[in-house]
Amino acid sequence: MKNKEKIHHHNHDNNPPHGHMGHDHHKMMIEDFKKRFWVSTILSVPVLLLSPMIQEFFSFQLIFKGNLYVLFALSSFIFFYGGWPFLKGLFSEIKKGAPGMMTLIAIAITVAYVYSSAVVFGLEGKMFFWELVTLIDIMLVGHWIEMKSVLGASKALELLVSMMPAEAHKVHGDHIEDVKVEDLKKDDIILIKPGEKVPADGIIIEGESYLNESMLTGESKPVKKTIDDEVIGGAINGNGSLKVKVKHTGKESYLNKVITLVQEAQKTKSKTQHLADKAARWLTYIALTVGITTLAIWLLLGYDFTFALERMVTVMVISCPHALGLAIPLVVAISTAVSAQNGLLIRNRTAFENSRKISAIVFDKTGTLTKGDFGVTRYESVTDKFSKDEVLKLASALEQSSEHPIAIGIVKKIKDLQIAIPKAKNFNAITGKGVEAKVEGYDVKVVSPGFLKDENINIPKSAYSNAAETVVFVIIDNELAGYIALADEIRPESFGAIKKFKENNIKVFMATGDNEKVAKAVSEQLGLDGYYAEVLPHQKVEIVKEIQQKGEFVAMTGDGVNDAPALAQADVGIAVGSGTDVAAETADIILVNSNPQDILNLILFGKATYKKMIQNLVWATAYNAFAIPLAAGALYKFGFVLGPAVGAVFMSLSTIIVAINAQLLKKSIKTEN
Repeated sequence: MKNKEKIHHHNHDNNPPHGHMGHDHHKMMIEDFKKRFWVSTILSVPVLLLSPMIQEFFSFQLIFKGNLYVLFALSSFIFFYGGWPFLKGLFSEIKKGAPGMMTLIAIAITVAYVYSSAVVFGLEGKMFFWELVTLIDIMLVGHWIEMKSVLGASKALELLVSMMPAEAHKVHGDHIEDVKVEDLKKDDIILIKPGEKVPADGIIIEGESYLNESMLTGESKPVKKTIDDEVIGGAINGNGSLKVKVKHTGKESYLNKVITLVQEAQKTKSKTQHLADKAARWLTYIALTVGITTLAIWLLLGYDFTFALERMVTVMVISCPHALGLAIPLVVAISTAVSAQNGLLIRNRTAFENSRKISAIVFDKTGTLTKGDFGVTRYESVTDKFSKDEVLKLASALEQSSEHPIAIGIVKKIKDLQIAIPKAKNFNAITGKGVEAKVEGYDVKVVSPGFLKDENINIPKSAYSNAAETVVFVIIDNELAGYIALADEIRPESFGAIKKFKENNIKVFMATGDNEKVAKAVSEQLGLDGYYAEVLPHQKVEIVKEIQQKGEFVAMTGDGVNDAPALAQADVGIAVGSGTDVAAETADIILVNSNPQDILNLILFGKATYKKMIQNLVWATAYNAFAIPLAAGALYKFGFVLGPAVGAVFMSLSTIIVAINAQLLKKSIKTEN
């Protein structure tokens, strides 16, 4: 995924995605901080040279008429120009009623400035100008670093946006013209040459090629695509030329859905984030209290006002909780971005952070633990009226328009046998039990074993052999005519994933519409903690509730619309959608691939993310707890006092450590995969 500046082309109503707006604004702010930093730093040099304390320290003299006024003028410029972002921040924080970092910095520099200026104009005491300017320089550079690191996070969105090419080759009869991607409409025909990026979601109408969709789905091996296959905008075409009919453009496109999801995820402030804001607010209160108390105590102990004030200013300066403000947002941004690149789309931050608490997980069997492509293994007639091929043929008429794996399996078998599929009329679905229709004058039903039970029809013994088969029954004119057995293979990855879940003390359950025998077979092969068979869609919610009542923190995975209520009920709902089915509006997290291993990675990554947040909070707070007393002069008796400039250096250091620690999160997901 290469970064590129062309971002505007993704939308239709001419408003760039806010990811982009924020990004440019961000860049300007970084430039602004950078400029303020350099200007202030260069002007700080004469301030240092003119400061009596520095001259004394290095024993040189630079005294001329009005030297203090020059010092005052330069310092004033640095205070107002370099300190402006902090003074501005003070007002906006107080207006919001949430004093935070800016308030602290602003108070610290204002106290130093006002006091030193008073000294120039006749007040007895020391001047703090050199400390004031070095503090401003250091705070500016801290902010500049901070903003640069935060920028890395909003780049994830930019990377997603930049995956779309800017132009497409539109086919007009026999000639081809290059158009802007935003001008493409549904049903336009576009040509995608070898090695190019797919400009929009669509369906191949001519040609075949291998497509690399790894940045969209995380699937590393290129996928072979031929006529009637879907392509996703942003994928990279391999060696073949393709003609594609556009299905979704712009807002509708898969990539845009992903971008919106990532934006939503970065916007929803997580609970832990509130924790950081609270900590910053408290630190402001503590710093002000400790600052004023420090001043009072030193005065009461009989020290002169300058000394007491110096201690107070230092306390204010040091307790700026910079690291704290950076502690959480950085981790949030990085984790959302890394997840998206690994095929995990986080829609709900809180659920993602809670994924570390998951103690039980309910899998919807088909297509998650198993491959989900059913193949017909056996089919028989149990009546003299119809041959086995006729039973299959009549059944296939009902199944040809269905998306259900069983239906697809039956239709595939009929096509392999090269039998023509008859037409079906008066089609009707029997909820959770099967389908019925009129075919060639017969009343045909294709139903599950549950239907036979309800109707008290005896199931022929021969229908069941291998336990891992799913058997459907064909009823013609209300008489059982035959059955079709299908099997679904277990995904090879499932075995490893289940073992890992167990190692992490997570119970694994399976809920499936399949019969008891199939469910039991899959469950035993995989070594699950339990299974629920012959489950109707609405019962999945009940199962989730039941497990929750036992005190488990439940994750539910599902892929179909029918799983939506259960996904909403679960503590963490994980929608398993291959590609464009990002329709799972109720899920908290969306997995692009149906691989159970990804769910495990999600949980482990959730744990790693949470650990980083707490580590950063602890580090940032502990640093302040240590530095404030030193600045207040707790060790003054022993001749040690933390000066404001040294304090500021420490503070910037702690900010940088927090930023580096957040970046380490990227490593943690790499080691797991």
